[in-house]
Amino acid sequence: MNGDGLDWAAISAQLDEEGHALLPGWLSAEAARGLMGETATLGAVRVPLAASGLGSGELFCFQAGLPAPLVAWRSALYPRLAAIANRWQHALGVDTRYPPTLDEFLQRNRQAGQTRGQSHLSRLGVGDHVLLHQRNEGEQVFPLQLVALLSEPGVDFEGGEFVTTEQRPRLQSRPTVLPLQLGDVALIATDERPVQGSRGPYRVRLKHAIGRVRRGERIGLELSFHDAR
Repeated sequence: MNGDGLDWAAISAQLDEEGHALLPGWLSAEAARGLMGETATLGAVRVPLAASGLGSGELFCFQAGLPAPLVAWRSALYPRLAAIANRWQHALGVDTRYPPTLDEFLQRNRQAGQTRGQSHLSRLGVGDHVLLHQRNEGEQVFPLQLVALLSEPGVDFEGGEFVTTEQRPRLQSRPTVLPLQLGDVALIATDERPVQGSRGPYRVRLKHAIGRVRRGERIGLELSFHDAR
C-alpha cells in the first residue's frame, strides 16, 4: 500500500487531463470495511454535517490521530504527489515549492498556525448528501487529496455518487461522476490546477460533493495532506 506498484506516469497524466486519477481496488473489501472500526477505536469525533452547512449526515473527524494505515498512506504517497504538485506550481507561475517529505510540509503547516486535521470518514444515510466544497483553508494548502469508498454500491447503498466540478474561465462548470466501487481510491485536485490552453496554462478550480443517498448507508473517506487553522 505504499504506492510503489502504481503507474505514476499514467496517474500524473490523468490528473493533468481530468483533475482526478482512479485507483480501482486499491483497498481490499476487508480493509475498506475495517476502517470504520478503527475510527471507533481511536475515538474519532462525530460532527453532524448540518453544523457546517455542508449537507446532512455525519463526519467522523480524526482529532486524536489518524489510524495507522492512513498515517502510512500519507507519508508514502506525499513525495510522489509533491512532484506533481511542484510541476503544477511551475506551470501556474508560482515560485513556492512543496518540500520532499510530509514531515517538512506539516512543519510549514504548524508555522502557519494550521494544526487541525481535516481527514475524516463520512457516514450518509437515506436522504443524506454532501454539498460542493473545497478543503482549501489556510496559507499552506496541498493541491491534491485522496478519497475512498468503504461500502459497496448496489449492496450497502444506492445513490451517493461522488461528483467533482471544474470551473473554467468564461465557461460553465464541468461536472464529473467518479464511478467508485468498494475499496476504490481516487486522487483529486483540492482546489486549483493548471490546464493547457492554446495560449499556455490557465487555472481551473475544482470542488467535490456526494449526491443524495437513496437507500442504505454510504461510508467514505477523505484524506487530506494539509491541516486547517
